[in-house]
Amino acid sequence: MTFLYKASSDRGTQWAKLFAQKAPEIPFRIWPDTGDPAKVRYLAAWQPPEDPARTLPNLEVIFSIGAGVDQFDLSGVPEHIPVVRMIEPGIVEGMVEYVTQAVLTIHRDLLDYQLQQQQKTWDPLPVRAASTRRIGVLGLGVLGTAVLERLKLFGFPCAGWSRSARDIEGVECHAGANTLDTFLARTDILICLLPLTVATRGMLNTALFNKLPRGASLIQTGRGPHLNQDDLLAALASGQLQNAILDVTDPEPLPQTHPLWTHPRVRITPHIASETRPDSAVEVVLDNLRRHQEGLPMIGQIDRSRGY
Repeated sequence: MTFLYKASSDRGTQWAKLFAQKAPEIPFRIWPDTGDPAKVRYLAAWQPPEDPARTLPNLEVIFSIGAGVDQFDLSGVPEHIPVVRMIEPGIVEGMVEYVTQAVLTIHRDLLDYQLQQQQKTWDPLPVRAASTRRIGVLGLGVLGTAVLERLKLFGFPCAGWSRSARDIEGVECHAGANTLDTFLARTDILICLLPLTVATRGMLNTALFNKLPRGASLIQTGRGPHLNQDDLLAALASGQLQNAILDVTDPEPLPQTHPLWTHPRVRITPHIASETRPDSAVEVVLDNLRRHQEGLPMIGQIDRSRGY
């Protein structure tokens, strides 16, 4: 029963050490050193090998090392092989930290003050109470829920939107396409934490931006293809949007000549909002291995009909 890791070799080495400490009975290998492919039962990967069922004929489970699986070609993974996305404390904590600082950067006008500093200008702006700045999160999975739980502690009026109904104490929850416009109309800072699916690709576009209050801001920590980048530039130019903080783009990185790099109202970070931490990730994977062996549902197993 071999466990195979296929991603960064440096991180693979860390996983190997943790497996040796916590589960020495499980043979652990790092791609492309598969050993006997017929012995591989479990695969953790950013992207599986092409035709994984042929390459690893006795594969039982594929674990994504990231919070999403949009980088997988699920059409190449047979239906009988469960696909499990990573839900672990390190990813959650990192996302909460990133989104909190991004919201506070916008709320306390730090992008404006950065421009002032470049111009050697000293011009204090009026400070708004958190209670007057309405936060809206697209996507109420584990990450979206954790972000809202933290932001509501600052006193921001918080709302969330998801495809199916959710109930989060102290958060105004909206569900389904018929509630999206109402959600957007009350949102001053929009945070995207949606999974990337056929339905959400390109969702952040002119039509959506125009349903936000004029002067709203965007924090994009979902996936690059959620955003129509030309529509974002147009919304910033018109004043419909005031600021954008982007941790993901399409492609990654953007071409050197892309205007978002130098836009004074845009801050870009290189897809670092959150990442899997080997110590906590291995604990989660080992727990899921136990669940699988005992016939229990695995935490993070995707619903293929939804794509997440």
